[in-house]
Amino acid sequence: MVDVRGALAAATRRLGERIDAEALLLHVLDKPRSWLVAHDTDVLDDQIRAAFEAMVARREAGEPVAYITGRRGFWSLELEVTPATLIPRPETELVVELALERLPPDRPARVVDLGTGSGAIALAIAKERPRAAVTAVDLSADALAVARGNARRLGLERVRFLHGTWMTPLSGERFELIVSNPPYIEAADPHLGQGDLRFEPATALASGADGLDAIREIVAAAPAHLEAGGWLLLEHGWDQGAAVRALLDQAGYAEVFTATDLEGRDRVSGGRR
Repeated sequence: MVDVRGALAAATRRLGERIDAEALLLHVLDKPRSWLVAHDTDVLDDQIRAAFEAMVARREAGEPVAYITGRRGFWSLELEVTPATLIPRPETELVVELALERLPPDRPARVVDLGTGSGAIALAIAKERPRAAVTAVDLSADALAVARGNARRLGLERVRFLHGTWMTPLSGERFELIVSNPPYIEAADPHLGQGDLRFEPATALASGADGLDAIREIVAAAPAHLEAGGWLLLEHGWDQGAAVRALLDQAGYAEVFTATDLEGRDRVSGGRR
């Protein structure tokens, strides 16, 4: 017989991370983390143990926990994710924070999230700003299906989803705010072949020799889709703040800035039309 404590200890030795072992076991059990405090001596039945062992083996082979469980928390939302979408990360919540600062809760506004993936940014904004008309765009039809499913499950079905590349589906439309977490890793970056990144969609991660191809395209196209005084906010790599600010300056944006994440690294840059 194997109890919860023993199963977690064995999995932690294999994975090197107790937090991963806990996340997988709690997913199999469909229990909250608080459940572990009073149940660490509970015996696992054979079916639960077999399912847990299979998930541990997948994680041991490098597959991200979020893809194994099909879930990832972001902002105040529980999102479904698949290998068709990037795994939402905590640092991307800074995009949401900066967007909400620019969207008064008592006024309607039009917002578009470019490269929405699982819908993380678009759905977080829609939840916090019910008066905002939020559009989400993605080139991947599979990613859009995941995002639409998240919107339905979260009761945020007023969000509009469009299939296409960046601004292409938005002909003639203007917005008070454009946000994006575009691909920004250098195409030759060795990290793309390591860790969780091996399993995530390459087209949502890498963008040209210096990682800035997608950002250049968005910066150039956004003014035609921004209302006067509207904002563009872009997530980027920790070492790209100066380069993104330069692109925004050269394109004539005003009030150009870079905001840092909780670890003090450049993470989001933006400017105003």
